[in-house]
Amino acid sequence: MANPIDPHILIIYGASGDLAQRKLIPAVFDLYRGGYLPEKFALLGASRTDYTDEAFREKVLFENEFMQGNGYDEDQLKAFSELLFYQDLKAYDGVEDAKKLKAKLEDLGEQFETGSNYIFYLSTPPKLYSSIPKALAEVGLNKPENGWSRLVVEKPFGYDEKSAKQLNEELQSVFRENDIYRIDHYLGKETVQNLLVTRFANGFFEPLWNRNYIQSVQITAAETVGVGSRGGYYDESGALRDMIQNHLLQVLAHVAMEPPIRADAYSIRGEKMKLFQSLRAITGEQVAQQVVRAQYDAGDTKDGHVEGYREAEGVPDDSMTETYVAMKFFIDNWRWAGVPFFIRTGKCLPLKVTEVVITFKNPPQALFSGYDDYALKCDNQLIMRIQPDEGMALEFGMKVPGEGFRVKNVDMDFFYRDLTTKDVPESYSRLLLDCMKGDPTLYARGDSVEQAWAFVDPILQAWEKNEAPLARYTAGTWGPEEADRLWDGITGASWRNPAESLIDDKHYTKL
Repeated sequence: MANPIDPHILIIYGASGDLAQRKLIPAVFDLYRGGYLPEKFALLGASRTDYTDEAFREKVLFENEFMQGNGYDEDQLKAFSELLFYQDLKAYDGVEDAKKLKAKLEDLGEQFETGSNYIFYLSTPPKLYSSIPKALAEVGLNKPENGWSRLVVEKPFGYDEKSAKQLNEELQSVFRENDIYRIDHYLGKETVQNLLVTRFANGFFEPLWNRNYIQSVQITAAETVGVGSRGGYYDESGALRDMIQNHLLQVLAHVAMEPPIRADAYSIRGEKMKLFQSLRAITGEQVAQQVVRAQYDAGDTKDGHVEGYREAEGVPDDSMTETYVAMKFFIDNWRWAGVPFFIRTGKCLPLKVTEVVITFKNPPQALFSGYDDYALKCDNQLIMRIQPDEGMALEFGMKVPGEGFRVKNVDMDFFYRDLTTKDVPESYSRLLLDCMKGDPTLYARGDSVEQAWAFVDPILQAWEKNEAPLARYTAGTWGPEEADRLWDGITGASWRNPAESLIDDKHYTKL
């Protein structure tokens, strides 16, 4: 049974910023249009910009470019705007400002009959993640009487394991862990959630989902764009921190975790934690052998010519920050012992695409190799496309019509667009709705965030000591040659470089 949604007020800190206008306000409006919001609801924007309620509504709704061109009904927009209010702050984490915010919330609570139920969304710089909750606690907004209070925190959740632990301790000193929602928009994607359904709702996948039948697992998250004008910001993080530590390790958990006892937050997040604890550490000399870091040089991408990373605005000439990472690693548990896992992500690659590829082992005997050498290369692969062209394809060998037993690959495919005529909901809409329901299943738990950092930290430390080289690759290519060498020793296996469509034209036929 779906969780009912209590009346409440959503407070967005940093409401005049880019994330709020680009993602959060449109996501809440989509929930309003779909009839998902409770009848008694209000949204309060809070930031240091001096707005009135009316000016805030104009800025984030009627003048917001991300709300334009979507065919929104003007009457709906106007009705929704009457639920939006604003509180200007001198300082995000000032106690006096928190008192003013509390007074405003009490007024809105009476007006909209929402009681003392609050969601505080921190769309602010990370340095404020611990100080804002402390200011809320000073005025009792962390644990309101006769109500509840939830805190939503954007990534990054720390900069390394030590800072992640410190942030968790500071947050948990004023909010209960179950009331802290660490948002990762990747977990809001329908196709990421479908990884769990694919595995655990079908009787024919899970028996094969182990070391006995799977040769390798690879996850690719490619972007076509460079760092643009964000070079200064990006140079402080890099691809390992920006993509792998959070997004892609969460995708990995959905692919590799053990079956949960129930489909609830406690069970699913508990199994993810066990999976992260099973990751074999990559340390010392192993970093150079199992992890490739690289920067893009000037080249031509799908979006046009791109200057090299070190020529980007705000990037130092001697920067060692990686724009590409590829790694090979292992999971030390009963299910996955000996199975190599591969992850790669990078900027200025040929396509914007995220997908998971499960490659199954070949039969013990190549029975038809005497007829066709291709039979030795016929991979059985399950390809799960997360974005774009969301769907799945299962590749397997079939006989070519005619004489003999020549073998070619064919595809069985499924696309989300064929399942429903409705738009697949945006990640933020789904995740915000879950928070409103009090369901943290698709949010990262504090201890698993720390465990993910514990896996990544030794790699970062080796790089800081220059114990592993920085490779180069031309913008518009699939990365450096060094990444291909990670597959050495695995006969006939390599990266799957995706095509624009989930189903490309290399195969003999399509079912």
